[in-house]
Amino acid sequence: MRTRVLLAVGALMCSASLFAGPVYFFSTGDPDGRMATASRPDTGVFEIESADDFILTSRTLLKTATFQGLLTGGATLSDIGQVVVEIYRVFPNDSTNPPSGNVPTRANSPSDFAFDSRDSVASTLSVVASVISSSFTALNSVQPGGLHPKPGQTTGGDGPVTGLEALFNVTFAPPIDLPAGHYFFVPQVQVSGGNFLWLSAPKPIVAPGTPFLPDLQSWSRDQFLDPDWLRNGTDVVGGSPAPTFNAAFSIGGVEIPEPGSWLLTAGPLGALLLLWRRRAA
Repeated sequence: MRTRVLLAVGALMCSASLFAGPVYFFSTGDPDGRMATASRPDTGVFEIESADDFILTSRTLLKTATFQGLLTGGATLSDIGQVVVEIYRVFPNDSTNPPSGNVPTRANSPSDFAFDSRDSVASTLSVVASVISSSFTALNSVQPGGLHPKPGQTTGGDGPVTGLEALFNVTFAPPIDLPAGHYFFVPQVQVSGGNFLWLSAPKPIVAPGTPFLPDLQSWSRDQFLDPDWLRNGTDVVGGSPAPTFNAAFSIGGVEIPEPGSWLLTAGPLGALLLLWRRRAA
């Protein structure tokens, strides 16, 4: 009988739910229609990345994400191909420092290289896309070919853009395991016959979003600007004062308790295991 109890306890120890901490959720809120920025993987045409930031106060397993954007050129959900989500740390992590000097600044930008990523082609990411609106217009945009190194970085943007507004629900398999820190979220979508443009969200974040500080503005780069990044508001649009943008996304997962604190989340079973360990000793 004692052996059966120990086997049962041992099996339950292997369950991730035993060690799961608080549920984690973050959102920038709903799109505000001010900006849309191109972001696509390298699939035969040049790559573009657009990034917005979030903060983790403890080690977290990211399991899900959502993001909202436009499909342009008359594209529909059936034209969606590869979907990639990248996670970057904040410069100068994972970067060459000092930087090239080809952009006005790298302070508070994403790093040169991604810290982690998930990809639908590699089956580490699954995605379900749905239509929010058949026609949605953003007042300004950063489209393919719209990013330039200094001194020509300030173009004012590429103007209004209209497309099908889509919501992407993403599941990471395996989850993305991140220590506490400041990160950038980068979604990329391949669209046959068009482009994906990530929609902006209010800055500062308002309900139903999750405000935090410091909330950095969104950044973009393409294959020709790589490894550098430009601020979509301050650098590309410009002006005095220049606008700043967040991007519409959410992430969800579970926080991982610090070593020695897991019993607080294990409940009665944790107490049973601790009692067994003391008796065995």
